[in-house]
Amino acid sequence: MSSSGEPNARLLKAVKRLRDAVDASSLPIDLPQIDEVRVARSRLLAQLDDYVIPRLESLDAPLLAVVGGSTGAGKSTLVNSVVGHEVSLPGVLRPTTRSPVLVHHPDDARWFADQRILPGLARITGKHSSSDGPGAVRLVSTDAVQSGLALLDAPDIDSVVSANRDLAAQLLAAADLWVFVTTAARYADAVPWDLLRQASERGTSVAVVLDRVPAASLDEIRVHLAAMLREQRLEQAPIFTVLESDLEDGLLPSSQTQRLRDWLDALAGDAQARAEVVRHTLTGALASLDARATALVAASGAQVEAAEELVEAARMTYEDAVAHVKEGMYDGTLLRGEVLARWQEFVGTGEFFRQVESTVSRVRDRVTAFIKGEPAKAEHLGEALQTGVEALISNRADLAATATARAWRTLPGGEPLLTGTAGLMRSSADLDTRIQRLVRDWQGDMLEMVRSEGRDRRTSARIMAYGVNGLGVVLMLVTFASTAGITGAEVGIAGGTAVVGQKLLEAVFGDQAVRELARQARAKLLDRVGELYAEERARYEAAVETLQVRTGQAKDLKKAVAQVRSAR
Repeated sequence: MSSSGEPNARLLKAVKRLRDAVDASSLPIDLPQIDEVRVARSRLLAQLDDYVIPRLESLDAPLLAVVGGSTGAGKSTLVNSVVGHEVSLPGVLRPTTRSPVLVHHPDDARWFADQRILPGLARITGKHSSSDGPGAVRLVSTDAVQSGLALLDAPDIDSVVSANRDLAAQLLAAADLWVFVTTAARYADAVPWDLLRQASERGTSVAVVLDRVPAASLDEIRVHLAAMLREQRLEQAPIFTVLESDLEDGLLPSSQTQRLRDWLDALAGDAQARAEVVRHTLTGALASLDARATALVAASGAQVEAAEELVEAARMTYEDAVAHVKEGMYDGTLLRGEVLARWQEFVGTGEFFRQVESTVSRVRDRVTAFIKGEPAKAEHLGEALQTGVEALISNRADLAATATARAWRTLPGGEPLLTGTAGLMRSSADLDTRIQRLVRDWQGDMLEMVRSEGRDRRTSARIMAYGVNGLGVVLMLVTFASTAGITGAEVGIAGGTAVVGQKLLEAVFGDQAVRELARQARAKLLDRVGELYAEERARYEAAVETLQVRTGQAKDLKKAVAQVRSAR
């Protein structure tokens, strides 16, 4: 890492791009271990905002030493004792909820008064008050600390208040130097060592203050603590001990803090030493970005896949619905029940079918008479066909909605969307109205097709003889006429429908034209149904979009990680 010049500018630019990619990533779907990933993402973003970017932008800014530790470790008392007077109010009651306190030299005020570091925290000054909380940092300016180094008294890392714990972790990630304060009784606790491991992994410079040590146990505890630090590759961390002592006006005896005070003063007064601490911590933080962001890349990719699975489940169920509607157009489903009754009424029964077998022309004459002379029966038949088509489309839409909901309940992220988005358990409330309009529009398509086929004078005369509406009803019959899937007496009825209807239309338009008309009628209906089902499916797609899982977020993160790696 370069300390200045073009290489540093290139690294800063790459880190900012990574920061934006992390911020743009979304992890809303509850996949396995997602809570840990979300916390890691939040901490990564915080460290980029609170430390890496501001430090790269201002390598000559004062060194920030964050004093952190467990509840009751004596952090505030230690800070006050090092400074020489009370600057941070010790917490008598637990948990403490006061704001963290940042103590700096007056000449360094400009570095901390703005949002350069910890941009998410408000700045407050003056005396402590009961309204202090973890949403702000209290700035204390004093000549008691040297220019070039600031001390920040952080909340307890194991506070029972989650906001305090989160802020403590955030402040430690923003530190150039972590001054870890523990006691002889609690130095082996699990929580602080989890954070010490993170500090080691991220290359954070660490100093340890062992507080309230019984004189008789000093050597034994120091040896054990040093061994634990070596296990975490923190053997370079200096250890400062504070023996059990009575406070003097709320402060530790000067003799117990002198060594720590001298070390901090020497660090503040030596620009090269400060730069080395900054370099060590910043280099470690940058090195840790690779693995941390790469883990986020994998998690982001899993989020994208989960979102795509939800969309795919809806797509498949509605495509299946379209296929079943198409199947219903060929398998005779629409020529049963009411349609059969109206067809019988329209053309007759047993005698009619014997005539079909003997001579089609006589039957055609009879059908023509019904169309021209008894339009009510044609209208009844048309209404029955319309109702049948509507029922088929509605039923398949409802089944698709149910199937999608059932599939989503088995997929990550699906159940919360179903319960949190109104109407996804079933078809749209206005679906029946839209289906009725669809069928009417489709019938209009067929009437227009009949008219278009009658452009020449001769065909036009035949159409006028039969009537456009009557021919449109017969075209509907021919569109759905098939014996597939029909058994028993229904076979003859459906067969009669196909023969009579087709022969009648052929007499008007010709056989090739009739086949094309039927094909177009089916295609137009399927197109309209496809559009309707796409609108229904879009409700589920819109719900997935509310998760804000970008398709390219994993790719963007991966690219940003590579750019930081290249620029380091």
